[in-house]
Amino acid sequence: MRRIREILRLCWELKLGQQAVAKSLGISSCTVNRMLLRAKVAGLSWPLPPDLDDTALERMLYPPQVPSNRTRPEPDWAYIHSQLKQKGVTLHLLWIEYKEQYPSGYQLSQFCDLYRRWRALLDVSMRQTHRAGEKAFSDFGGAKFRIIDPETGEVESASLFVCALGASSYTFADAYKDQSAQSWCDGQAAAFRYFQGVPEVIVPDNAKAAVDKPSRYEPELNESFAEMARHFGCAVVPARVKHPKDKAKVEAAVGLATRWIIAKLRNRDFFSLQELRQAIRPLLAELNDRPFKKLPGSRRSAYEKVDRPALKPLPANAYEYFRLKKVPVNFDHHIEFEQHWYSVPHQLVGKKVEIRATAQTIEVLHAGKRIASHPRSYEQGKSTTLDEHRPKHHRDYSTRSPERLIAWANTIGPATKRLVELSFEMAGHFDQAYNRSIGILKLGKQHGNDRLEAACQRGLATGAVSYKSIKSILDNRLDTKPLPKGQYPTQLRIVHQNIRGASYFQSKGESPC
Repeated sequence: MRRIREILRLCWELKLGQQAVAKSLGISSCTVNRMLLRAKVAGLSWPLPPDLDDTALERMLYPPQVPSNRTRPEPDWAYIHSQLKQKGVTLHLLWIEYKEQYPSGYQLSQFCDLYRRWRALLDVSMRQTHRAGEKAFSDFGGAKFRIIDPETGEVESASLFVCALGASSYTFADAYKDQSAQSWCDGQAAAFRYFQGVPEVIVPDNAKAAVDKPSRYEPELNESFAEMARHFGCAVVPARVKHPKDKAKVEAAVGLATRWIIAKLRNRDFFSLQELRQAIRPLLAELNDRPFKKLPGSRRSAYEKVDRPALKPLPANAYEYFRLKKVPVNFDHHIEFEQHWYSVPHQLVGKKVEIRATAQTIEVLHAGKRIASHPRSYEQGKSTTLDEHRPKHHRDYSTRSPERLIAWANTIGPATKRLVELSFEMAGHFDQAYNRSIGILKLGKQHGNDRLEAACQRGLATGAVSYKSIKSILDNRLDTKPLPKGQYPTQLRIVHQNIRGASYFQSKGESPC
């Protein structure tokens, strides 16, 4: 009103032109002309009456319009507000439906204006329009619970993970011992199970457990959190740093959970995480059943009507948290994870592989392909090895046994078999007998199995049962000469060595075979 009074003063008292008045006041000449016309229609003149205040002046310049005799049906703004959350639904479409039902109703511009005025009366947390099944907002609450170890009395804290759907504000909450990446992933997966479906987008806070490097344009997600999202088939769009309005839904949900869950349990001590979770569940159900203040229904009824039909189904396979880690393959074809060693194919020595670790299994991937899988072990300093990962000579060494060599010797002949048996009976140690037997059996590859069998027959007949003796027989072709007649000349010496060898094994706590 002060500017209108100034327009009238400059034009009527100082007799300035409209262009000069407009330039002086920084307004358009059309505005000056319009104010002068309204003043003339209202019958005003200069000076204005001293008792004319701003309210009376406004009433004279802008008289109220004569109300129409016809009454227009008022739309159900709460219904329109809920329908706008459906995919593809616009105010224009809702206005068309409204006009079909009430032909004498408001026109489009007034319909939209009245809806925006109605929406402005809602709480700030309800002003955003979210499509059904589009977004889920997640964060951890600031307040913590107390968990007391019943054996040691040590006090630990637990945090409340909260997730809310955008369209209905339907809320999930549960307690976790920390705010690690595993707690974020497990909490998000539990929320989807609670919602009985998956939204299109997750909007988490910029916690390090969910976002490695925040960025407004292209944030780098924590790999485990990104894998969790891929498992459920949804995208991750983190809220901007220091922009709480980006996740206003969960901010409001955290506030509600703080008042109706954390505050109610503030004076209780819990002795296990499971006990705390059991106490949270009925309070969470009560929170979702509480009626809205300015909308009909509750979070649960809005979820059943709006969000639940639009959510994607849960994947067939249950989600299991896993860690990803890139490690080199050591020279012994093993990799290390949490101070336990797991074998991989020996061909990958010196290369880098990726570990996918769950609570039960260790999977090893190379170039995107799984190359090994082990049950997870929590024994530090130990190793888990599969025979198929070893080189052939390693497998042969690890499977050494007298039975294996005796069976090999038996394929050559009875004399060779007996000589190998004597090697184990006479030796003072397993390795000594094994190496001697291997040497004798490999002579068959050089001289042929038939000649080896003949050499072993001569060795048994003469008491020359060592590797050097059998090799000398073959090198000097003594195996081609007739065998000596009579008993073994060194039979008593062999029996004596047999007894001495057995005593040696027993003294070492080993078996001679």
